[in-house]
Amino acid sequence: MNTLLIFFAFPVAVIILAAVLQTVLRSPVSVAAVFFAVFLVITFAFFDANFLIATIVYTILAFLSAALVKLIERLIRKQCNNLATEADEENDIEENDNNDICFGRNFTDNNPRRINYRTRENIYKYCQR
Repeated sequence: MNTLLIFFAFPVAVIILAAVLQTVLRSPVSVAAVFFAVFLVITFAFFDANFLIATIVYTILAFLSAALVKLIERLIRKQCNNLATEADEENDIEENDNNDICFGRNFTDNNPRRINYRTRENIYKYCQR
C-alpha cells in the first residue's frame, strides 16, 4: 500500500496541486517551499526519516511543475499580446468570438469567459501582470 502511495498517488497529487498553487502564488520557489513544508510535516508525523528523500524528490517535482505552468502562462500571454498587435495593424476586424483568449477573462462585457483582444487598452490593463 505504501509503495502505491509513494510512487503514484503523491507524485500525481504534487503535479496537480503545484499547477493550482502556481496560478495562485505565481512563484515556483514559493510553491516548492509550501510542498517541502507540508511533506516535511507528513514525513515525521506518519512516516520515518527514510521518507525525507521522497520529500526532497516531491519538492523538486513541485518546482518543475510550477515552472512549467509559469512557462505556459507566459507563452499564452505572449500570444495574447501578439494578437492585439495584429489587430491594431489590420484596423478592419470582423466580429469573431473564436479569437478571444487571455486566460478566460472578459472585462468588456458581462460574460466572464472571454476577453476581447481587439482593444489594446484591455490587453495592457488585464493580460499583463
